[in-house]
Amino acid sequence: MDFKILSAHTQKPQRHQFVNLVPKSSSVPALSTARNAIIAIVIFFVTHFALLVGVGTPDKFYFDEVHYVPAARQMLAPATSAPMLNPMHPPLAKQLIALSIRGFGDNPLGWRYPGVLFGSLAIVAVYLCGLVLFAAQGPAVAAALLAFFNQMVFVQSRIAMLDIFALAFGLFAIAAFMHGFRKPRPQLWFALAGLAAGLSTACKWSGLFVLATCIVIVAAIRLMQGWRTRFADGSIDDWYRPDLWHDFKSWHFAICFVLVPAVVYLATFVPLYGLSLSDLVEAQRRIFGDNTTTAIAGHTYMSAWPSWPFLVRPVWFLFDKIGDDRISAIVQLGNPLVLWPALPALAVCLRDWIVARRYDAFLILAFYFGLYLAWALLPRTLGFLYYYLPSATVASLALVYVLRRGNSPRWLLWAFVAVAFAGFAAMLPISAGFVGTSMQTFNRLMIFQNWI
Repeated sequence: MDFKILSAHTQKPQRHQFVNLVPKSSSVPALSTARNAIIAIVIFFVTHFALLVGVGTPDKFYFDEVHYVPAARQMLAPATSAPMLNPMHPPLAKQLIALSIRGFGDNPLGWRYPGVLFGSLAIVAVYLCGLVLFAAQGPAVAAALLAFFNQMVFVQSRIAMLDIFALAFGLFAIAAFMHGFRKPRPQLWFALAGLAAGLSTACKWSGLFVLATCIVIVAAIRLMQGWRTRFADGSIDDWYRPDLWHDFKSWHFAICFVLVPAVVYLATFVPLYGLSLSDLVEAQRRIFGDNTTTAIAGHTYMSAWPSWPFLVRPVWFLFDKIGDDRISAIVQLGNPLVLWPALPALAVCLRDWIVARRYDAFLILAFYFGLYLAWALLPRTLGFLYYYLPSATVASLALVYVLRRGNSPRWLLWAFVAVAFAGFAAMLPISAGFVGTSMQTFNRLMIFQNWI
């Protein structure tokens, strides 16, 4: 990566010096907004239907639904009783579950429908990220399919937990940021990214990782611009350019990445605490205390963050005996045929970022590692594989990037999508409780002893 730093006495580069580095004939063709919208709608409805089938099984609470559904029920009470249930997480996701219970009734559909809705929106957001990165609808659809077939989104969308809400809002924030990244005036898109990141954080504090990644990217580029850094052989596809966002001021940054997310986040607490500043501060203190310490000493399915990309220790959400040789099982494991190949794909992205300075490889890496390695910075030692969900979803973009790289034949990408679907289908007996399976099939799917 050749670059030089201009001294203070060196002539400052012109704002638009990179505009004509590639001929107009090689520029990316404009995509049809109407066609993009139609494809996004189709993706939403197909995903929505797939997630909705059998979502009422089991007809009882399972795994962490025992924490979040009662908290949602409490929000529907005429007067909030004390103590407040589940105060260790922000309220937005539980408020959405409460609205669903009011609309569909206090039953499994009412508890889980919001997860189905936001799981479908998460896949649409992956499609939007793909459009930005690949400027083509086919690869964007492939990225959405791989994100769905990675199994983690499917399982997390069919349980009344908070993670799928944080994921969906976070992915829309990433899509907006990626779209604004190449714009000379990114203010609107960065503000939308801040808004979505604030909503993600209002569901679960892990949503802060998206916001922090956006802030670090902008700060790093602004720092290099302050140093008057220039690549010796600058290209329009470089992840960094000295003329990037020339009209994006410090106060724009403060509004987009501090004020907007903070206002949106705090607004979700108003229905619970009103405008009492002391109550709002106390709520944040309580969340901070619970999320930076180990809430419980240990858990059967806990795992450390370095093991998550390798799918070492899954989380069993449900394991019920329903017959002499039949079980109903739901495991949050991830599709090995998607998530293991994603690791060398990320290595290729790293190579292209360093050697070719590709902005698309840079953005994929930034959001994958930003959402993953943030867990390494937390003092909390209790972790689970489903914390890897956001990074695992972003990894689908790395796979598409590699499979359409260079002169790779178009069929290779779709062949891999077919392989991913085969792995997803094979895992359905342990991904959807309504399918059920035999112990023989269960034992065949449990390749490693530590998966049990």
